[in-house]
Amino acid sequence: MQKFGTIYKKYAPEVFRYAYSLTLERDEAKDITAETFARALTAYDPSRQPTVRAFLFSIAHKLIMDHFRRRKRFEPVDPDELSKEPHFQTQAEDRDLLFKTLIQLQSFTDADRELILLRAQGLTYEEISAALGLSVAACKVRVHRARLKLAEWRVENLEK
Repeated sequence: MQKFGTIYKKYAPEVFRYAYSLTLERDEAKDITAETFARALTAYDPSRQPTVRAFLFSIAHKLIMDHFRRRKRFEPVDPDELSKEPHFQTQAEDRDLLFKTLIQLQSFTDADRELILLRAQGLTYEEISAALGLSVAACKVRVHRARLKLAEWRVENLEK
């Protein structure tokens, strides 16, 4: 594996954002990020994993799914808590649109929400495919359908 410190500096913020975007719990996202890199350090095999990035997101995905299994259900987001986060301190309209979009994403299946968030993190379809164990074609189709669903919701609810 490349120098671990270099890999950590490069990918830890992405893994954290991904974990946080799904768990909405800063401490849990930090724990998932740390555990992801701990497991990667001992298990990475370049002959079996296509890229370090895909491997890390694959581990993070499994840890996030474990987190939700432990919780048994996904709890609704408290709007007041979201508005306190520093990355939501943008213009009022942008913040409102982002909040409404995040709320809508909560109604998506876990799989669709995860695909959208991985794509938003900048992962390629190939990396998403490797991380989630899906074919590249299936990833493209499912991301496309989830985006259409989100666009349809936006037209129906936001552009009136």
